Amino acid sequence: MTGEVGRESDAAIGPLVYIVDDDEDFREEMVFGLSRLGVNVRGFHDAAALYRAYAATPSDIVILDIGLEGEDGLSIASHLRSSQSVGIIMATARGSIDDRVGGLSTGADAYLVKPIDVRELAATVVALNDRLDRSRASAPPPVPQWALVEGGWVLTDGLGHRLRLTTSEQRFLDRLFLERGQTVERRALVEALGADVYDFNYAHLDTIASRLRRRAQKCDMLLPLHAIRGQGFAFTE
Repeated sequence: MTGEVGRESDAAIGPLVYIVDDDEDFREEMVFGLSRLGVNVRGFHDAAALYRAYAATPSDIVILDIGLEGEDGLSIASHLRSSQSVGIIMATARGSIDDRVGGLSTGADAYLVKPIDVRELAATVVALNDRLDRSRASAPPPVPQWALVEGGWVLTDGLGHRLRLTTSEQRFLDRLFLERGQTVERRALVEALGADVYDFNYAHLDTIASRLRRRAQKCDMLLPLHAIRGQGFAFTE
């Protein structure tokens, strides 16, 4: 068997764990043993198989051998650590101090040297998951990074939410973004819309802002767009 090994028992709870090792016997032994201990675990033989599974369903913890065929475990750890919040455990036969330091420096949270008892591996998974849970619980909520992209026609909060703008919304926001955090007078916003400041219903600015907030809310975006009484509008962070 050279592909994925998976065991999902009804008793399996807690974190989702992926183990990557091209030693089929060791991989199957760890998958079987961890699943018997209640860990939700799936096994893979190389980086490509891991990445395919991870793209579909990211795991909480990844257990890596270093000496894999193709992309090695250190490279995988570096890749995962650079873009993902995931626990990483090295489980390898390479036990020198240099190897340990290299693995931990690359991003591993724990480093185990073969032969490994499955009970030790399970305990490491549980301890690491507990530490990650505490870290996630104490981490501040992500801060939106507002930007106009695609030529200014799409508003994004940097958290995965996007809103395609109408012409009036685009011109309205573009002007506000030029002085982000500052109050932009209503007259300047009317000029940005390409309208005549002497022949414009200024209440229409409130309509644009209100509609923009509602449409953004439907996209799970809370706009920091504020009307400043008697002055204009401001877009704050």
